[in-house]
Amino acid sequence: MADTPDIAAVKASLLDLQDRICNALAAEDGGDGFREDAWDRPGGGGGRTRVLEGGALIEKGGVNFSHVFGEGLPASATAHRPELAGRSFQALGVSLVIHPANPYVPTSHANVRFFIAEKPGEDPVWWFGGGFDLTPYYGFEEDVVHWHRTAKAACDPFGEDVYPRYKQWCDDYFHLKHRDEPRGVGGLFFDDLNDWGFARSFAFMQAVGDSYIPAYLPIMQRRRDIAFGEREKDFQRYRRGRYVEFNLVYDRGTIFGLQSGGRTESILMSLPPEVSWRYDWHPDPGTEEARLYEVFLRPRDWLAED
Repeated sequence: MADTPDIAAVKASLLDLQDRICNALAAEDGGDGFREDAWDRPGGGGGRTRVLEGGALIEKGGVNFSHVFGEGLPASATAHRPELAGRSFQALGVSLVIHPANPYVPTSHANVRFFIAEKPGEDPVWWFGGGFDLTPYYGFEEDVVHWHRTAKAACDPFGEDVYPRYKQWCDDYFHLKHRDEPRGVGGLFFDDLNDWGFARSFAFMQAVGDSYIPAYLPIMQRRRDIAFGEREKDFQRYRRGRYVEFNLVYDRGTIFGLQSGGRTESILMSLPPEVSWRYDWHPDPGTEEARLYEVFLRPRDWLAED
């Protein structure tokens, strides 16, 4: 069949995406770039983790490629998909988180992935997933509008309903239920994508991955040289605590990686280098910290007046 899943093509595309993202971010940082750590998973497969720490722009950033496979899926994968029980699986993806040093530059996350489960004598079960989202500490409407405009441009060739649907899914997914609070200003999130067929679904995953650097780099460039002091760093560390809470409590990729025996260092590369928590803290009224909560941590249509 012409639309049969092509795992080799997906893998080649993801490896190339990792290269291009790392090259662009390393050039912007201007330092020694990412160091690579190739690893093998005892249960099958492996990956290459690339980490940049202590850069002039990027305090800590990780861009991870993984291709893992095995004969049995963890309970987290089969609880809501019983048809996956007893199948072998392969999971491929690129996942990245960038934590800049300057609090005026937002943290960003992106992920694109492909999953396939197979069983002799039966059709494979497969899907694509991914997206990207932005977590500012100090809000600039220009940045958020640009982020969402770029997300919409990636979606537009696939249908006018795609951006609003996956924008809403992102708002719903990156929400800390225990705090009733968004993690950031959203972007795109999609999962279980297979109803377009392999070729079109694959093309959409590529479009999302390709749009990350055009979405993020202009924001980094605009904000990287804004002066900041200990007040801003302190608030950045506090808000990073929300990032840690989400990743360890809710994030599907983190949960799947840990339960499937993935490499812990690579899975937890997304965690920031410095973070703090305070008991029942609230920003002072009228401050830029309060404005983050009042204006930006409220899901809205950022392109309504675009």
